[in-house]
Amino acid sequence: MSDLTGTRTFVRFFARRDLLSFFWWIAGGIALYLLTAAGVDGVYPTQADYNAAAKELAGNSALIALAGPANALNTLGGQVAWQAGLFGEIIAALMSMFMIGRHTRAEEESGRDELIRSGVVGRFAPQTAAVIVVTAANLVLGTGIAVALMAYGLAGAGSIALGVGAAGAGLVFMAVALIAAQVTDSTRTMYGITGAAIGVAYLLRAIGDVGNGVLSWLSPLGWGQQMHAFDNEIWWPILLFPAVAFILAAVALRVANSRDIGAGIFATRPGPPRAGSFLQGEKGLAWRLQRGMMIGWAAGLLIAGLGYGSAGGDVKAVIGDSGVSKALAQGGGDLTDSFYATAILMMALIGSAFTISSVQRLRAEENAGRVENPLATALTRFRWVSSHGVVAALGSAVVVGVAGLGTGIAYAFVSNDFSQVTRLLGASLTYLPAVWVLGGLSLAIFGLAPRAAMASWLALVFCFVMMFFGPTFNFPSWLIDVSPFSHVPLAPVDSFDLAPMLVLTAIAGGLSTIGYLGFRRRDIDMT
Repeated sequence: MSDLTGTRTFVRFFARRDLLSFFWWIAGGIALYLLTAAGVDGVYPTQADYNAAAKELAGNSALIALAGPANALNTLGGQVAWQAGLFGEIIAALMSMFMIGRHTRAEEESGRDELIRSGVVGRFAPQTAAVIVVTAANLVLGTGIAVALMAYGLAGAGSIALGVGAAGAGLVFMAVALIAAQVTDSTRTMYGITGAAIGVAYLLRAIGDVGNGVLSWLSPLGWGQQMHAFDNEIWWPILLFPAVAFILAAVALRVANSRDIGAGIFATRPGPPRAGSFLQGEKGLAWRLQRGMMIGWAAGLLIAGLGYGSAGGDVKAVIGDSGVSKALAQGGGDLTDSFYATAILMMALIGSAFTISSVQRLRAEENAGRVENPLATALTRFRWVSSHGVVAALGSAVVVGVAGLGTGIAYAFVSNDFSQVTRLLGASLTYLPAVWVLGGLSLAIFGLAPRAAMASWLALVFCFVMMFFGPTFNFPSWLIDVSPFSHVPLAPVDSFDLAPMLVLTAIAGGLSTIGYLGFRRRDIDMT
């Protein structure tokens, strides 16, 4: 029997199993580029606007650190590459991370991998099949980006460069995730290691882009940008992606051959012989299960907030009288305040992803078969559900609040006005009830239709599209108002209004109650 026996069967199974997930990842990545192109078209109506923006952005170190080198920003293609290129690469990296984890480490952790291997299955068949499927998904994503941008009217060479950059980053971090899956016996830790690698790559690129550029070459997220899409493209960096991915994947398979099935290279550190008093309750357990994820989200949004805050002193110079200033000014108020209102809204939407993930931990525990035993004791369903709900609600407050705190601290140093710390912190917390509504919706879906968990993420995508593209594309006002974020005052531009926050909090509570009642009436579902 070969080490690859059964690979073809695994490929067909993995592709069929994750067809819908791949569709949404790929569609979301392509939509990012298309919506960016449409948005840039709207805010820069004339070449003079492009020229003014390019002149100011080229010397803004904070924005270059956030988005990458400022190449050809006086063109539509250059703006799309600068605004969407890096984040498209991150989407590809995250898709690869989650899919590799799902088909390798998660299968081992659940015990299904060992059961399957009792048949005629080669040792490397599952890993090889996962690599083939994820590689194909990245190639489809890259091709889709290139074709979509060319269909929009952008130059073919630049569009292909952006597609290659996204697909290449996905391939490299696919291999990184494959190595992480061999290092640890925990899926969550594997995601944490890979996520940390993505964060380090982002940091190296940011430091390199504002410095002499050397460190950018150490980051896979920087290689695509070094191809200079829409600016006299340089093609040889394409070779870095498959070369590094192949080397890392080979290392991962070599490491996999030297460990036991279900184990990692590094054994899990044993815990203390007795649990503390807090951990002995359901709330302590829920906190213990989710604290790593909360800390990771909080750290990421803190960094994002610091980045936005450091750019505050240059907002008027960068935006000036361009179409962006007109778009931001629609809400009224000072241009800098409008910029921060938009930035805080974006970070609140991103923070909502933590809320949804936190609530969906309930489904993960149920699906893994870890719910029936605790519920067979004196622990009631209400206490179990509410423990995770409390962690999700309070964790959301921390994640969203840290984003505003980081923004306020950075802008305070830039503006020499330390009252901005509490002002921008308060502005971020005004979005908390809207974030809770999405959490309540996730809980309602868990209680009523646990297999439809994807609907929670679709709701978040809907809110993002409505808030950032609804007015641009003249969507009906009633459709925009479906998003809970549309009812929150656009702080710090608008004045604080308690009424909509109370209504949204009540809606979140009502949805959570529906979710609990649905869970109380249904059977435990592990399928």
